[in-house]
Order: sequence, then C-alpha cells, then structure tokens
Amino acid sequence: MHQYQAKILWERGEQAFSDNRYSRAHAWEFDGGLVVPASSSPLSVPVPMSEEKNVDPEEALVAALASCHMLFYLSFVAKRGYVLDQYRDLAVGIMDKDAKGKQAITRIHLRPQENYSGDKQPDLQEREELHHKAHEHCYIANSIHAEVIIEIE
Repeated sequence: MHQYQAKILWERGEQAFSDNRYSRAHAWEFDGGLVVPASSSPLSVPVPMSEEKNVDPEEALVAALASCHMLFYLSFVAKRGYVLDQYRDLAVGIMDKDAKGKQAITRIHLRPQENYSGDKQPDLQEREELHHKAHEHCYIANSIHAEVIIEIE
C-alpha cells in the first residue's frame, strides 16, 4: 500500500466571506516542498473570486491522468527497445452531467504525439497497443469514472 498527501492552504484575509464573494485562490503544498498556486476554475466561479492564472482542480485531474498515462507509456516503450525522444499531449477534460445527473468530468481526451529516433520504430498498431497497455496500468485512470479517449496522431 502507498499513501499520497497534499496540503491545501487557504486563508480568508480581509474578505467578508459570508457574502460569497471571497477569493478561491489557495495553494497546494507537496511533500518535496513544491507549492502550486491553485484556485477554482473561472468557468465555475467568475474572476475576481477565481484566479485564472492558478491551476484549478479540473485541470489538475486532466494533467494527473495524462501524466500517469505518459509515464507508463514511456516505461513500456523503453522495455520494447525503442528510443523515444519526445512525447507531447494536449489533454482535454469535458465537464458535463454524468449518468446520475451530476456535474462531472465525464470524458478526458488524450492526444499523444511521439517522436522516435533510431532504426527501430513502432508502427501505428504497436503504438495503439502500447497506449492501451499504459491506460490499463494507469493508477489515475483506474481511479476515475470518466471515459478516457486516446486519439493517437
């Protein structure tokens, strides 16, 4: 068993609070000392109560899934003896109503693009197989109910 933690820090400051017009800006602090500025999404709570330059929980979920998928993919590619030089993904999460009628991230689209070097290069079918394997092993994908769609370019 593994345990992961994050410290979430928010302070009211001089804001009234009870008028519901307080700042949603806060910080995430991780065990290595990294502090990430966070906020509600401006799509959920309008600016200035949201800080649009900060990471919001919805973006973080999409990034966590895409990152987890990529890390497994890199591992499987290396084990097959390929040399992967670059991996890029423009991951997109879709907020919609789920089957219970609740707002949720219902779909996450991964759009991985890879650049390989060397004589040995995977074909599209093998890349699809490796992405499928990465998806099956990804802890984050196994933890959520959103449909994950992998669009290989």
